[in-house]
Amino acid sequence: MSQTNWIRVLEANKLMRSRQEVIAFETALAELAKHPQTEDLPALHLMFDDRCEQPEVMFTLLHFLESFDLQQQLQAFITVAPQLIGLAQDWARIIHTRILNDDSACRLSRVVTFN
Repeated sequence: MSQTNWIRVLEANKLMRSRQEVIAFETALAELAKHPQTEDLPALHLMFDDRCEQPEVMFTLLHFLESFDLQQQLQAFITVAPQLIGLAQDWARIIHTRILNDDSACRLSRVVTFN
């Protein structure tokens, strides 16, 4: 299955209302992690949804995003932040807090934001 299809699986199952949706989400994320592509970062950020019924599983997405190059991850977050706030204000706050609590990320966010 292509990266695009795995992202569609994430989107379709991001609320994780059933065990099947959790399994589908975890499987898609594991497949994407085999071949991480920075161009997927904006779409991956937009998988966060405050209505998700399994936030502990959603944290696996957050950890996956944090495995990318810091500058690329920050740029993607900044790019989609307005959309993300509309979909997942709590998750946007969590991501932002994690950036502020990481010295390297905090310093880099100042550079990325103002360039």
